[in-house]
Amino acid sequence: MGAGLFSVVGTLLLPGLALLVQDWRLLQGLSALATGLLLLFWGDTESHMMSCPQVQGVGIGPCHLSGEDLKASLPHPCRYPALFPESPCWLLATGQLARARKILWHFAEASGVDPEDSPEEESSLATELDILSAGSPQPQHHWVLELWHTQVTWRNGLILGFSSLVGGGIRASFLRRLSPPEPTFYGPYFLVAGLEMAATIFLLLTVDRWGRRLILLLGTLVMGLASLLLLAGAQYLPGWPVLSLSVLGLLASQAVSTLSNLFAAEIFPTVIRGAGLGLVLGAGFLGQAAAPLADMHGRRGFFLQHVVFASFAILALLCVLLLPESRGRGLPQSLQDADCLRRSPLLRGHPCQDHLPLLQPSHCRAQTQLVQEA
Repeated sequence: MGAGLFSVVGTLLLPGLALLVQDWRLLQGLSALATGLLLLFWGDTESHMMSCPQVQGVGIGPCHLSGEDLKASLPHPCRYPALFPESPCWLLATGQLARARKILWHFAEASGVDPEDSPEEESSLATELDILSAGSPQPQHHWVLELWHTQVTWRNGLILGFSSLVGGGIRASFLRRLSPPEPTFYGPYFLVAGLEMAATIFLLLTVDRWGRRLILLLGTLVMGLASLLLLAGAQYLPGWPVLSLSVLGLLASQAVSTLSNLFAAEIFPTVIRGAGLGLVLGAGFLGQAAAPLADMHGRRGFFLQHVVFASFAILALLCVLLLPESRGRGLPQSLQDADCLRRSPLLRGHPCQDHLPLLQPSHCRAQTQLVQEA
């Protein structure tokens, strides 16, 4: 959600940049150039370091030297090889331990920490990686269709995708009520961006205090009630209640879409988290793509779209009750771990905060004892 604030800032600055450029082709080219510059930093830490000419010349890898010797032997571009390295958590979950070791070693050495040295041997990074590497496990890649073989995870993903679809699709109904009869200079544009920032700040202040499921339930309830009230009484209400309900509904829909994405990132297991989150994001964009349907045959298309998404909002409200609470829980690593996330009582206290080493402490101690005995 913190990254969403930067997205909103970019949205607010875009009209000013467009006013300076005065040409949409040049504006599109500048946007593509800024995005293309990030590709220069894309890649894996291992591939960037091994592609360095000085590393190739001496035939060393990142694990053959200590942190200070490695930094001294490499030129400046090779010290900071990748801005977007692969996730070590995903590499460990899928059994790619060699790549995970190199990336974690690079992170530790860049922070000035010796990963081989630790006051507690059993909790050191090197010991945990050695335990995970016992038996030479083979990498195991997973496909998103494996969700169908789970008991609970597929249902949680379907509910979150549906709520993201409703949050993105119902937005057009509220925006149509906010559109002034005479066009103004970027008025609705700045209003939507401001409400998105307000929704993100609201989530930052509440989801860690009251939980993901309760806030998602509240946002879906407000979105559905505002949509039903506008659908039933927009012709009989004065201007300010219609405007207030539209702003409130738009704020709730922004919060539901953002929180659905956050919830999905905590519900899906690490082995397919990227694919699952992509499906939920795609459902939200699919709902936003339904906005032009409101212009079919004048106002009749808008009324039909409003009725459909208002009904979906009430259905999503009932479905959210089936979701588990992910606050205070560790992220699931495998599909079996994700199936252990069961629905808990709505208003009870959250579970104890998890401690998240690479291995659970009890499992780590048992494996360490086996290694020492061997």
